[in-house]
Amino acid sequence: MKVLNTLAVLGLSAAVSVSAFAANNSMDKEAIAERLQPIGALCLQGEDCGGVAAAPAAGPAKSPEETYNAVCMACHNTGAAGAPKKGDVAAWEPRLAQGMDTLYTHAINGFNAMPARGGNPSLSDDEVKGAVDYLVENSK
Repeated sequence: MKVLNTLAVLGLSAAVSVSAFAANNSMDKEAIAERLQPIGALCLQGEDCGGVAAAPAAGPAKSPEETYNAVCMACHNTGAAGAPKKGDVAAWEPRLAQGMDTLYTHAINGFNAMPARGGNPSLSDDEVKGAVDYLVENSK
């Protein structure tokens, strides 16, 4: 008799669980769908973005020395990854012989182990060129 009572209790428990699952199943699908909604949308410059506000203006421009110290210094002060060190005239002579336009292009687009814009994609071309000028002036 105990076996039958135990089976009855297990059967009743299973029925209640299935019933509760079925009742909550539609709610779970709605909750899952809501959780899967994107938190934002990508809007590219020049596209109609439905009235999306413009990004806030960047802070005040950094000086070339500040840009160098924030982005370039880690490699050009230590020679990491083969970067010519700031102040190493011999290392900079063949690079300077290629011309400033080549140095600017390498700094903006990346070259060998150096990433584009020193790894900071938010830098403008003028900020990168200013940092290059600072580095070159201190390496002649």
